[in-house]
Amino acid sequence: MWEVCQFAYSGWMDSRISARALASALGGWRNREPVYEALADGIRLLCLDNRIAARTTLPAERELAGALNVSRSTVAAAYRSLRDTGHILSVRGSGSVTLALQRHDPGLTSPTDGVIDLQQASPSAWPGLAGVLMEAAGDSAALVARVGYDVLGRYDLRSAIARRYSERGLPTDPSEVLVTTGAQSAIHLLATVMLGRGDRALMETPTYPHAADALRKAGARLGAIPVDTLLGWDVDRAEQAFARTLPVMAYLMPDFQNPTGRSMSAHERSVFARAAERAGTLLVLDETTADLDIDRGPVQRGFDDIDPTLVVRVGSLGKTVWGGLRVGWIRAHDSLIRRLVAARSTHDLGTPEFEQAVATRLIRGLDDVLPQRAELLRAGRDAATDELRALLPEWNVPHVPGGVAMWVELDAPLSSALVMDVRSRGVLLSAGPRFSVDGGHDRHLRIPFTASTEDTRRAIGALAESWQSVRAGAPVSWAPGIEAVV
Repeated sequence: MWEVCQFAYSGWMDSRISARALASALGGWRNREPVYEALADGIRLLCLDNRIAARTTLPAERELAGALNVSRSTVAAAYRSLRDTGHILSVRGSGSVTLALQRHDPGLTSPTDGVIDLQQASPSAWPGLAGVLMEAAGDSAALVARVGYDVLGRYDLRSAIARRYSERGLPTDPSEVLVTTGAQSAIHLLATVMLGRGDRALMETPTYPHAADALRKAGARLGAIPVDTLLGWDVDRAEQAFARTLPVMAYLMPDFQNPTGRSMSAHERSVFARAAERAGTLLVLDETTADLDIDRGPVQRGFDDIDPTLVVRVGSLGKTVWGGLRVGWIRAHDSLIRRLVAARSTHDLGTPEFEQAVATRLIRGLDDVLPQRAELLRAGRDAATDELRALLPEWNVPHVPGGVAMWVELDAPLSSALVMDVRSRGVLLSAGPRFSVDGGHDRHLRIPFTASTEDTRRAIGALAESWQSVRAGAPVSWAPGIEAVV
């Protein structure tokens, strides 16, 4: 059921979204008939992806109709559909507000049984994790003797992390490591400390959406640098963006980028490094997927020979070991680490001691973990690739050498409509626009290969069925490179 707050309507509205902003977020929403249901589905997807937060007031019917160039009756019908499915609540004279999902999504055929959730691109727990947890529990007497509040992180864990960086050719002292409650916490802390309202920041597009959310929440104005599965990073655009905007921060995933799976070449790394140095930009390198090398090819880390005060590395055990182990870290110049420590207490009071004890053991034995992860992800990737190419040959399915997902190009910009349709078949995915910084990507779909091969094949079978339905119901026909209204 959808949660309805007990308080007066006027007392729990958190924010508003303008008609212009909603129209921009909807993108190519007009993808099926009737038009009002296509609009309702577009808003539903924005709510499901949290691109529109719960308790946000939607634009008035007349304003949204003008922004979308549709009739007011179309918007009224869309809002009525959203009320019927429990996505919004409308009060006469006050407007319509989005509601929070409490237990399950009424758009699903079954809220509990047989649902394949591919919204989180994270593999199942490493099989040896239970044993490591038991070992750490055996030292519980020593753990509870500690104070428990430590915003820097246990010395033995920071030493283990520093040793791994040093072994890969990047000499690191434990004083240059800060332990966090996961990579997202690290990104949020960096954004809060380093960015002020109105500061410029650069990101890849498509990108990891929660990182974009963190930078926006800090008040940054985001600029986008395109990255393509086949062509890589647009280095010409990158050089121009650094020189023109002089960004305070640039967030990048150089290795097995999420969602494209692409890794930077040596030339691309050099271009970004030099551009950042000239602009005085802090490079935040998200390395959470960097160790997930499926094909075990040569890895080019890069960014080691520029001003150390301009490079920050973020890591975690979420993708390599288990998403439920909320331990991450920041590797940076010790002067920045001190700034982060001073600011952290306003966010949290440190990473839990038990998780740190577990993480210390895992970091020391990570070389034993990674081959199993590569084998698991290889099986998932190959199953997804084979099934997609067999059932949906019109889609462009790239070869991904590592990471957790592939960025598949559809033969029509119907990613959002497809994601909504396949939900009714028990498969949860995120549409291409969710990964966009500046709009678009409705011709792409992120397909993680972190589930079991059986679930992966089932999910792609459901996608193929949905694609037939969505493609047949679209009011627009596409020829290669051409979009024409029929």
